[in-house]
Amino acid sequence: QLQLVESGGGLVQPGGSLRLSCVASASTLGSHAIGWFRQAPGKERERVSCISSTGGSKNYADSVKGRFTISRDNAKNTVYLQMNSLKPEDTAVYYCAKSRFRFCEVSITNYDYWGQGTQVTVSS
Repeated sequence: QLQLVESGGGLVQPGGSLRLSCVASASTLGSHAIGWFRQAPGKERERVSCISSTGGSKNYADSVKGRFTISRDNAKNTVYLQMNSLKPEDTAVYYCAKSRFRFCEVSITNYDYWGQGTQVTVSS
């Protein structure tokens, strides 16, 4: 059973940075696209970013373009989300998830394994 474990969340002031990590328990992570999602209280879960299996294709939600960067190291079974210029509206629980496919898909139903989430709070 594949397990995904996120880390790197915390409390940061507006304008600050955090780097989230998503570590997989199996090397099969390298064969699949990985997405980062977030969910704020009272809101639906939204996809923040996604990276293809090789890392050659990346996409971002409009709300984080230019501020967040997704990357992966398949040798370490790890996907990262570098978050800069953080805003209070970025506050949420952040989850990583494995896609069923090599390339990023829009629908959340295409992601079959999820981590437990890591809290990101942006506040002064």
